[in-house]
Amino acid sequence: MGLFQKLFKRKPKDERYQLGLHKTKENLGNLKAILSASDKIDDELFDSLEDVFIQADIGVDTVIYFIEQLRDEVENKKISDPNDLAEIIVDKMFEIYLKGELVQTDLNYDENEVNVYLFVGVNGVGKTTTIGKMAKQLKDEGKKVMMVAGDTFRAGAINQLVEWGNRSDTFVFTKEAGSDPSSVIYDALVIAIKEKYDVVLCDTAGRLQTKINLMSELSKMKRVIQKTLPNAPQETLLVIDATTGQNGMRQAEVFKDATDVTGIILTKLDGTAKGGIVLAIRHLYDLPIKYVGLGEKIDDLVMFDIEQYIYGLFKDFF
Repeated sequence: MGLFQKLFKRKPKDERYQLGLHKTKENLGNLKAILSASDKIDDELFDSLEDVFIQADIGVDTVIYFIEQLRDEVENKKISDPNDLAEIIVDKMFEIYLKGELVQTDLNYDENEVNVYLFVGVNGVGKTTTIGKMAKQLKDEGKKVMMVAGDTFRAGAINQLVEWGNRSDTFVFTKEAGSDPSSVIYDALVIAIKEKYDVVLCDTAGRLQTKINLMSELSKMKRVIQKTLPNAPQETLLVIDATTGQNGMRQAEVFKDATDVTGIILTKLDGTAKGGIVLAIRHLYDLPIKYVGLGEKIDDLVMFDIEQYIYGLFKDFF
């Protein structure tokens, strides 16, 4: 029994992962068939595996690294039966994500302080919806939560956040469209400190400008936050639409260079066959996936669990 199976054996299965990852799972479904149809482990088999992994959007660089790891394992352990690769594939994917570390998926939270979570990302990735869903979850945990409409360039974004505030009975701080986003955040934090909020969720504009302009804008927001609350923001969360595949990888690269991204939230993971982006982001950028969106319902924003993710993809292997 492999490392992953030993760790996961007694863990309750989360059906949301199995349902939400069904499209990616279908894409990887050929994997077992390929191994079963092969009578030996050779270059042709490795080429077929490469194709399957690339189609799942694990990313070329990560796939090349992954195949090299498989080749080394085959050579070191003198493996000759292709079916024996199934367990190794699962374990190696698990190892690629963990990198020998204890990866923290919980949000950083400081007791007895105002915790600021800054959400960044391009337009259309589900950033505002994610903030609304997280506000509901945090309120259900008994926390006093404020949402801040920091995307002042689109009146629609302000209205959308207000609507989420109504749905979750959460206070939303707004100013008129066109206001300076940093001033909006500053005014909100003054209220948050005075009224002892636990968490402030800040929306930001989703314009993918030149890296220099993006860096300048996000740096200004961070300075304003830290001037008011020196230990904040506790998290800077990059929201990526999983269905965009390699374009999402490019966003991770740009935003990581532009600001201190502490974690990724992957939305619409249930709507794509490209769920391998989880492994690519972790492998290339060392960023942990904090949450994933596995459906449209308010409770379908789920804290990321690498074991549930791997099991959801490779359930048929076990």
